[in-house]
Amino acid sequence: MAVEIKILQAGDEAVLGRVAPDVFDNPVDPALTREFLADPRHHIAVAVDDGLVVGFASGVHYVHPDKPAELWINEVGVAPSHHGQGLGKAVMRALLQVGRDHGCREAWVMTNVGNTAARALYVSVGGTEGADDSEDAALGYSFAL
Repeated sequence: MAVEIKILQAGDEAVLGRVAPDVFDNPVDPALTREFLADPRHHIAVAVDDGLVVGFASGVHYVHPDKPAELWINEVGVAPSHHGQGLGKAVMRALLQVGRDHGCREAWVMTNVGNTAARALYVSVGGTEGADDSEDAALGYSFAL
């Protein structure tokens, strides 16, 4: 059976009930899954192999009072057992299409400089590395809340 790429919606919570090891950072929480899928601005594309989720890409589309809609890509993960099969590209392409379908004019993602696999993935699906090399170039920060 071929791996299937699906865009999950509210009502698809059970799909995330069977996930291969090391796809997500933490165990999938049913309550958080319901909340995520119930929000129409949250999106997740999954790769499913014989009923087992082996990869995903998640993101949020948003608007701002002075900017057109954008898609922020939050995370991409593929089970080590399925590396090298093009699943990262497949879920990324599916998620980018969701952004287009919602009228987003741009998608963006950040990663660590040392994450060469992620950087190669993003370039392979059309991302421009270092697209903003101006004085206003973005840097990543995190805040504990």
